Amino acid sequence: MIRSFLLAAVAALVMLPYPSAAQGVYPEEIKPVDIPKAPVIGPGAKLKPGDMFRDCEQCPEMVVVPAGIFVMGSKQHKSEQPVRVMRVRKPFAIGRFETMHAEWQACLDAGGCTHKPDDHNWGTVRKPVINVSHDMVHGYAQWLSKITGHTYRLPSEAEWEYAARAGSKSNYWFGDLVGENEVNCRKCGSPWSGIGNAPVGSFKPNPWGLYDMHGNAFEWVEDCWHENYEGAPKGLEAWVEPGCQFRVIRGGSWYYYSRMARSANRQKNPGAVKSYWLSFRLVRELP
Repeated sequence: MIRSFLLAAVAALVMLPYPSAAQGVYPEEIKPVDIPKAPVIGPGAKLKPGDMFRDCEQCPEMVVVPAGIFVMGSKQHKSEQPVRVMRVRKPFAIGRFETMHAEWQACLDAGGCTHKPDDHNWGTVRKPVINVSHDMVHGYAQWLSKITGHTYRLPSEAEWEYAARAGSKSNYWFGDLVGENEVNCRKCGSPWSGIGNAPVGSFKPNPWGLYDMHGNAFEWVEDCWHENYEGAPKGLEAWVEPGCQFRVIRGGSWYYYSRMARSANRQKNPGAVKSYWLSFRLVRELP
């Protein structure tokens, strides 16, 4: 019990500057956008960049992103330096949306997961699953890998930023300014700003068809937290050490200001600590 209290206290301090509490009433009357689902593909299906698919009926929707080159990091913060040119040598698939409650529920129903995440009384229909720890996400990914025969895992920081940028060099895929009602973050002009998670797909996708890479819920990635990129791997692999306490989170959230939703921004959270502003999406490796 003491350990749980200390972890919660640490979690409250890791994100700076720390904003005020959620403000306003959750807009329950706004219905999720009706977005046609990606098709379920069969074994051995050939995939190419731009393809959207599911490996099974209850599996998360994935998008294949192309190979390419991108500039990772920025000069705006020391934690985002040194800026590096990174090469993505082959396509990979990443979640079209933040993983949803219904997709996690499928793992629960099958006995692959044991934790029932709290939805914070926002409902579960097309909402990103929240209140899951880093290890719990590993368990979900392992279950998906087992039932599909394909490798599902958390993205590395490099993979996540590449997918978020979608070929852009600006703060956000759509430019350097966050604008009005473009992103679900505090004081960003959306109905959910500073209040809670929006249904996935409530905002425009980036040019590669990925939704909510900026704002809505922060997302776990695989990497352990490091103060900057000094000594980081030269490739796309995650930078991890056994037993690291803090993990990197990416993308900003409804709870935090727009600067944390930038493509290059990186923050930390104890891997064991769950939150109502923290979700994830997975990578599915391609042959």
